[in-house]
Amino acid sequence: MPSTPSVSRRGFIARVGGAAAGAVAIGAVPPFAGSHAAYAATPPDRFGRMFTDLGPFIPPDDRRRAALMDIGRPGGIMDARDPLQEGPVRLITNPELSPNNRDSQDGTTIHMTAGVTFFGQFLDHDMTFDTTSPLGIPTAPESSPNSRTPSFDLDTVYGGGPVASPALYEPDRVKLRIESGGLFEDVPRQSNGTAIISDPRNDENAIISGLQSAFILAHNRIVDQLRGQGVPAAQQFAQARRTLTWHYHWLILKEFLPTIVGQSMVNTVLSGGRRWYRPDPSPAFIPVEFQIAYRFGHSMVRPSYRLNLAGNPDGTAFFGFIFDPAGEGQADPVDLRGGARAPRRFVGWQTFFDFGGDQTTNVRPNKRIDTQISTPLFNLPLGAIASGDPPTSLATRNLLRTMTWGVPAGQLIAQRMGYPMLHLQELAGYGVALENHTPLWYYVLAEAERTTNGVTLGPCGGRLVAEVFIGLLQLDPGSWVRTQPTWTPTLPSATPGTFKMADLLRWARVDPASRGQ
Repeated sequence: MPSTPSVSRRGFIARVGGAAAGAVAIGAVPPFAGSHAAYAATPPDRFGRMFTDLGPFIPPDDRRRAALMDIGRPGGIMDARDPLQEGPVRLITNPELSPNNRDSQDGTTIHMTAGVTFFGQFLDHDMTFDTTSPLGIPTAPESSPNSRTPSFDLDTVYGGGPVASPALYEPDRVKLRIESGGLFEDVPRQSNGTAIISDPRNDENAIISGLQSAFILAHNRIVDQLRGQGVPAAQQFAQARRTLTWHYHWLILKEFLPTIVGQSMVNTVLSGGRRWYRPDPSPAFIPVEFQIAYRFGHSMVRPSYRLNLAGNPDGTAFFGFIFDPAGEGQADPVDLRGGARAPRRFVGWQTFFDFGGDQTTNVRPNKRIDTQISTPLFNLPLGAIASGDPPTSLATRNLLRTMTWGVPAGQLIAQRMGYPMLHLQELAGYGVALENHTPLWYYVLAEAERTTNGVTLGPCGGRLVAEVFIGLLQLDPGSWVRTQPTWTPTLPSATPGTFKMADLLRWARVDPASRGQ
């Protein structure tokens, strides 16, 4: 754990003013009947709640807001305090330098590869985008628009389609635009470097920008395949989009979700049904409990990455911090921020996903799911923040967001679900009962840390995420899960009958073999 701050947490809160509030009894849960939470129909273009009868985890007063800001501050209890002075290479090759920020690996077994983090980010951007609710100020979820559709429909790639979003498409209105960054592909950009894509967040860093390019290339190759099969021009776009989207759904249900919550949790929800996320027969919506819990992925981000094996002009590997203040204003930043085009800014995917064979030795793990967050995430560039304003600590932003939405305490949700509740003594010093009424985001991370050693989400966090993911697929009339449950992938794969991210990247021809690297 990080060393004790020079100013105690209790002292920090005392300076803010007011006597310490008494702890609310953790067992004081409102009466509950039935197998799932009851809630009024929530429009699909608004956020909603899963647990309408559980109140906010704490009152939104200045003392508690100050406590959350202290927990999430640079150098605070969540900062892994990575020794950034060692440089991006050594923080990868010498994991012992960051004892508080453990790799998701035991011996030679990698539990999660580095690419899982960014595919998870890609999924988040596909289903949720809150641009209006203020941080730390209570806001009714139903009053806040969700700028993305609450489904895995790849609207971050396709926008509104060729008619509504023509800037994303080639003149044929079938293929998507793709450009070159020098050596390899890049998303289309304006002259100032701004990406011409449906969601600007998919250019926050070089890795997710690379994923955006890969999906564009995968779509375009499917179009070529359909043209080779003689499919009429008027049908090509719709068929290509459905083919790519269904394979995407397969990746979510068969590879990504079991990796983050465990196959047993997936099986439990599929066989026993959803108990807590049940908007049926109303349209699907994004619940704020999920929106907070799903931010667990921020714990998996590494301080630095090897972006590729041979991107530098001298043929050496390009390593960089995920964000580095030194990169601000540089045409070819030293870090891995997005918004820039240069020959070395492409992704060597063998670092991020396992392609098997000789490439297996190149894959790297992400970080474990725990309460320690990589140090660069406590000083985000404003360009990586959708609103473009501070605070720049990602941890602080996540904690304040739980106050914005009035999300119930992690303990109350765990109790409602029938799972053991955690008493988080490390939060007791704040004097505002956070150890028993913990912000859901912190609780989900602590639960994973204590119950699975950070390998997957724990039972409460895992159930929240699994139910919403599976629910979005089951409620989507365009999903194979709902319309054709016996469907299997049609694009080629290394193992027939399966389809993984490595197969999608091969299809897009951004894999190591296609790159010759």
